[in-house]
Amino acid sequence: MKAPFIALLCATTLLACTKPAEKPAEPVAEVKPTPDIEFADAKYAEIGKKGMNALASGDIDAWMATFADNARYHWSSGDSLVGKQAIHDYWKDRRSKVIDSISFVNDIWLPVEVNKPQRGPDRAGVWLFSWYMVKVKYKNNQKLAMWIHNDMHFDANDKIDIMVQYLDRAPINAALAKKK
Repeated sequence: MKAPFIALLCATTLLACTKPAEKPAEPVAEVKPTPDIEFADAKYAEIGKKGMNALASGDIDAWMATFADNARYHWSSGDSLVGKQAIHDYWKDRRSKVIDSISFVNDIWLPVEVNKPQRGPDRAGVWLFSWYMVKVKYKNNQKLAMWIHNDMHFDANDKIDIMVQYLDRAPINAALAKKK
């Protein structure tokens, strides 16, 4: 009676020590690193276009609806306006007293999401870059056509909180200095 018991005990021990069949490994989802910069939602280009159309039509209030209250407007020459009201007042005056008509043609819009700024101040988030030919007729009947580039940063509420405009002021100043 001892022999069958010992044989059963040995068989049970051997079975307990054998390695169970391994399950096939589940595929591991590939984790892709977040790119430093990627395309952003096209809605930002639409916001930019809508604002520029409002500016062209002279509807400064509609254009200003795209700006945050704490917005800053910088020109490449170093001049700047701080605050939505200051930007509004400047463009309301400029559009009603200096500019007779303005249009934007051959425009290009590029919305990007900056996940990791490469250098300088931390300005992660959505940026909208635009390039266009502006055609202006001034109140003094002078006309001007030139290329302009803008960089617009959007806050968490999809409002422009920084706008940087790159242009050459020399032809603008020359056109405004000419007499009728």
